[in-house]
Amino acid sequence: MARPFIYLASRSPRRRELLHQIHVAFDVLPFRGGLRAEDDVSEDKLAGEDPDHYVERVARAKARGGVARVRWRKLQPQLVLAADTVVDLDGEILGKPENPEHALEMLRQLCGHTHRVLTAVAVAQDDEMDVAVSVSEVRMARLDDEGIRRYVASGEPLDKAGAYAIQGRAAMFVEEIRGSHSGIMGLPLFETARLLRRFGYPL
Repeated sequence: MARPFIYLASRSPRRRELLHQIHVAFDVLPFRGGLRAEDDVSEDKLAGEDPDHYVERVARAKARGGVARVRWRKLQPQLVLAADTVVDLDGEILGKPENPEHALEMLRQLCGHTHRVLTAVAVAQDDEMDVAVSVSEVRMARLDDEGIRRYVASGEPLDKAGAYAIQGRAAMFVEEIRGSHSGIMGLPLFETARLLRRFGYPL
C-alpha cells in the first residue's frame, strides 16, 4: 500500500532531509518566484513585531499560501507543511544574510553570546491549521575575525538564518545548545511529528 504524502511548502534541503529521516513522504510545493517574491507569503517584518510573533505569522502565511496553490493548480488535496526559522539575539531578528558582508556582521554579533533559535511549523488542510513553535538556545564561542571570514568564504552561511548551519562547519563554533537540534536546523521533528499525527498522518 502506497504511503500517503504531504506537500512541503519549502525549498530547504535541510527540511527535506529531516522529513526523510522520519519517513514522511512528500512532494515539494514550489512557489513560482520563491517565497520572498509572493505577496501573500511575505517574509517582511512588521513594525514593532517580536521574533515569537514573526516566526509563527510567517509559518502560517506559508501554509495558507501552500493550501491556496494546491487549489489554484487543482492538485490532489493533501496536508501542507510549512516552517520558518529565525535567530533572535536580544529581541533582534536575524534572518538570512543578504550578502557576505552581512553574514560577517551577523556572526560578529553572535560570537561569545547566547541566542535563541525559533522554528515555527504549520500544518494545514483546507481551512484547518495547527502550529507549533520550537525554541532553542545556542551559545556561540568567541571567534577571531579571520576565523569568521574563513567560514563566510566557505559559502555555507549565505542562505541560513543567523548566517550559520549547525549541521555544517558551524558545529565546531557552538559551545552549548538547549532545546531541539532539528529545530535549530529548521524543522523540529518532535513538534512536526505531533502535528502530522494530529491531522491523521501515520507515523
